[in-house]
Amino acid sequence: MRRFLNRLLPKSWRSDAVTIPIIRLQGAIMSGGGQFRPSLSLATTAGVIEKAFAFKAPAVAIAINSPGGSPVQSRLIYKRIRDLAQEKNKRVLVFVEDVAASGGYMIALAGDEIIADPSSIVGSIGVVSASFGFPELMKKIGVERRVHTAGQNKSILDPFKPEKKEDIERLKTLQLDIHQTFIDMVKERRGAKLKDNPDLFTGLFWTAGKGLDLGLIDGLGDMRSTLKQRFGAKTQLKLITAQRGLLSRFGLFGQKAPASEIAGAAASGLIDAAEERALWSRFGL
Repeated sequence: MRRFLNRLLPKSWRSDAVTIPIIRLQGAIMSGGGQFRPSLSLATTAGVIEKAFAFKAPAVAIAINSPGGSPVQSRLIYKRIRDLAQEKNKRVLVFVEDVAASGGYMIALAGDEIIADPSSIVGSIGVVSASFGFPELMKKIGVERRVHTAGQNKSILDPFKPEKKEDIERLKTLQLDIHQTFIDMVKERRGAKLKDNPDLFTGLFWTAGKGLDLGLIDGLGDMRSTLKQRFGAKTQLKLITAQRGLLSRFGLFGQKAPASEIAGAAASGLIDAAEERALWSRFGL
């Protein structure tokens, strides 16, 4: 209707404004998620991504602020963005806010251009696994660990037992495979823009200015200024958000969950929050 009315107006009265859909991807990247742990995953972002690409616009803008997380979920989000960009023939502009590191940078690779604030942090092209070990604590409190398995390798890296050299080597082999997948994605998407630097794929991270020198990003700037420069001063930004269901809108969720489930979810949420806090703290945030 708006287009029809716009055609009826004198040319001098018509609006030439372009509306660009905006997706915000913020937080650690983890599978699952829920009431106590909002996080980025394909499940939590697919609807918003598809809604943005269905919008009639020449491009989709994506704001990323993520310290990373699950390599699988990172690649799935990246792939969904690239698949829709090709299917809908739309340009993807990625804007980095505080940080796009590790899995966050993997998602940023979906952009045809990556633009970052000069103080942003980018990179960390590597793989990390972190956990805790409690074998000495078990001895002190007098608790015996009992694990029965069918298969000699079913209990590797048990946090309640001392580490074994062969288990660590097996984990490092997995990490190297995942790391190589990440490296291949960076080389495919950034191509000749990448500089020949020995530190590029070591897991180091840099400010956006250095990232620009290394070829990890394409420019420095912010979303609003860049989009208005590209598409005109009248360009409007449309934030795309997840649509809430009818039951959610009216607070109709059926029976209340048992107190034990709520307590368990809350405890799990606290652990996940600690993990996410650890991811952000690596970058001084």
